[in-house]
Amino acid sequence: MDDKMVMDTVPEYKRFTYADYCSWEDDERWELIDGVAYAMSAPSQAHQEILGKLYIKISTFLSGKPCKVFLAPFDVRLNYDSGDDTVVQPDVMVICDRTKLDGKSCNGAPDLVIEIMSPSSTMRDKVLKYRKYLQAGVREYWIVDPDYKTVSVHLLKNDEYGVRVYGIENTMPVSVLEGCKINLAEVFAED
Repeated sequence: MDDKMVMDTVPEYKRFTYADYCSWEDDERWELIDGVAYAMSAPSQAHQEILGKLYIKISTFLSGKPCKVFLAPFDVRLNYDSGDDTVVQPDVMVICDRTKLDGKSCNGAPDLVIEIMSPSSTMRDKVLKYRKYLQAGVREYWIVDPDYKTVSVHLLKNDEYGVRVYGIENTMPVSVLEGCKINLAEVFAED
């Protein structure tokens, strides 16, 4: 399924909240952005391999440190305190403020969010989520492109994102995790 909104099948005036989202069946994955429901398709093998490598590298670095790393599916309620109509499931996220964790979701902005693009999620990752992560105050947002083997790193400064693009030949710093570096040749290596 592509980035097609559920809104094609429900009345245009209908917007959903986290309470609605929690009442839906668990056999499908959904995200809410400004109350609009988006179906999430199954990830590709390349997506899963990249996700696994990034998770292992970050998890290993964080061993014994206060920040926690999570994989999708794990709900992030970006506006839980005002409307509660935006719930996303980033591929990888790092949360350093453990008071944001309630046992089943993150309430507020993670420190680091990583989205691995697929043909069905490109628009959502580059436009919709970009805007929501910026508004919520996500300090570092990565958009990983498996086809071009690049990572666009968006760093929050003065309520705006600055961007830097890294390629397979780079070892990339993780700005919100001082001392953490990711060798992209290892992340994008085909096993």
